[in-house]
Amino acid sequence: MKTYERTFKENAVKLSYERGKGQIVNIERELGITPSCLNRWRQDFEKFGTGSFCGTGYLKLTPDQAIITTLEKKIKNSELTLEILKSGSKYVAQGKVMTKEFIENNKHKFSILKMCDALQVSRTTYYLRKKQELSGTEIRINLLKDEITSIFYENKQRYGCTKIAKELEKKGFILCSSQVNIYMNILGLRSRPKRKYKPTTDSNHNHYVSPNVLNREFKVSEPAKVWVSDITYIQTMRGFVYLTIVMDLFDRKIIGWSLSDTMSTKQTTLSAWEMAVKNRKISKDLIFHSDRGSQYANKIFTDTLDSYKCVRRSMSRRQNNYDNAVSESFFNCFKAELIRGTKLLTRKQMKLDVIEYIENWYNKKRRHSYLGFKTIEEFENINKSLYGVVV
Repeated sequence: MKTYERTFKENAVKLSYERGKGQIVNIERELGITPSCLNRWRQDFEKFGTGSFCGTGYLKLTPDQAIITTLEKKIKNSELTLEILKSGSKYVAQGKVMTKEFIENNKHKFSILKMCDALQVSRTTYYLRKKQELSGTEIRINLLKDEITSIFYENKQRYGCTKIAKELEKKGFILCSSQVNIYMNILGLRSRPKRKYKPTTDSNHNHYVSPNVLNREFKVSEPAKVWVSDITYIQTMRGFVYLTIVMDLFDRKIIGWSLSDTMSTKQTTLSAWEMAVKNRKISKDLIFHSDRGSQYANKIFTDTLDSYKCVRRSMSRRQNNYDNAVSESFFNCFKAELIRGTKLLTRKQMKLDVIEYIENWYNKKRRHSYLGFKTIEEFENINKSLYGVVV
């Protein structure tokens, strides 16, 4: 029996909504899907949303069930905190020594991290109180575990061992990623998994299609030289919204974006372009690369780009995802780090989360392997002379 990846199923369903139910048979033939599968996927999607294709061994949950499960976890966590407070608050009142003794005597029942947080005790202070009982190596290991755990959750479970190692380096801990990985396995810390992103671009139109000028030359020597763009779907509590991004390949910064309720050119590509040119001035020849979607190929958007005499258009070849791999990689990270595994949000809340992710996280705090595991802000500071006035 042929199996399909979760992302493939989601995108196939979204494509069927975009084209209409009457096109289901054509879509199945186009994507090589077994007959009747798409109708079954649509039924599951209408009932369970993104929880439809959870894989073998996982329960399908409706949005309401997912909310209940999340609330149950929060209740369980609150009950655990209350239990610690009932048992340990009297020891806190007796001072640091007695608090340390309580934590020591109960570490088989509760995690040290949980007890310190509940009792508002500094983990560093706790381990210093144990200094006479632990060797220097043991104290260092415990502090490292605490630092790794802290970095992991401060970054919303988005970082793996390599990026955590870079954060530790900034704090004065020299540890290779393989060592961090060992500690993460001991602590049971797993970063959110990424899945291959599969776009559902509708390139069946009569608009002019530009050649692939970029030709997968994704390494760029200066800003405002090559911009790439793409659009993806996001499900909310009330239908889909569409995220359009414009990225500068030099530093991988999202310089323009738009979150819209429709796929109109004005609300998607045009809006993202207008933000991009406001945030980063075009001072010389620029290549603007995208897929062949109608939002990029239509006359309105084409005329807008042509009004900038120094802009050359470039488009991916038909059914060739790797021609716009950097944009797709961004959406892969975006969905893994923000969307996947979370409950459905309202459109208003989704917009707030997208702003926080792009403007405060991705463009400022996130470490990028392409930039030598620097943040975009750190990279900009190092390369100030290349930016001039375009940052």
